[in-house]
Amino acid sequence: MKRALLALSLLAALPFAASAQESGSTGLSYNYLEGGYVATNTDSGDADGWGLNGSAAFTPNWSVFGAYANQKIDNTDVDFDQWRLGVGYNHPIATSTDLIARAAYEKFDGGSGANVDGYSAEAGVRSALTPNLEGYALAGYEDGDQYSGDFYGRLGAQVKFNQNWGINGDVKFADGDTQWFVGPRFSW
Repeated sequence: MKRALLALSLLAALPFAASAQESGSTGLSYNYLEGGYVATNTDSGDADGWGLNGSAAFTPNWSVFGAYANQKIDNTDVDFDQWRLGVGYNHPIATSTDLIARAAYEKFDGGSGANVDGYSAEAGVRSALTPNLEGYALAGYEDGDQYSGDFYGRLGAQVKFNQNWGINGDVKFADGDTQWFVGPRFSW
C-alpha cells in the first residue's frame, strides 16, 4: 500500500511536468525545503509519519542540510523522532551531473531513554536527466554509539512542475529496513 502511494504520487505528477520543460532549466539546486510522508519498514515492524528536509548552499560547491522525521510504530502508541544535520560537497562532472559527498550527525530519540547518536557518510551522483526530472543514487555508511556500522543505498528522484516546485521521492535501503519519503519540494 505504501509503495503504491509513492508510485501513484510520482505518476500523478507526470502530466504537470510538461510545463517545466518551458523553463529550460536543467541546473541542480542545493537550496530547497520539502515536507511529506515518511515510512520505515523493518523485519520487526513498520512505522510511518511525517518529515521535513532542507538544504542551503553557502558556496557553489558546499551546502548544509538537515532532516527531521516523526513516526509512529504501527499498532502501538509508541512514536520516535529522527534528526540529521550535515554538510555536503558537490562537484560537476558533466553539464547537468554532479558528484556529491555528504557527512552528517544523526540522532534517534525513541523516548524513555532510547536515544542513539551516530553519523553517516555517503557519496554518489545527482543528475538533471531532463528539464523536468532529476535523480540521484548514493552509497553510504552509518555508525552509532549503540549500533554497529551498516552500509546502505539511497535512490531518489524529483519531478519538477516548474523551476521552483516539484514532487520528491527518496528510498534508503539498509540491512533489515527500508526508509522512504515522498512529498512536495520548493527549490530556489
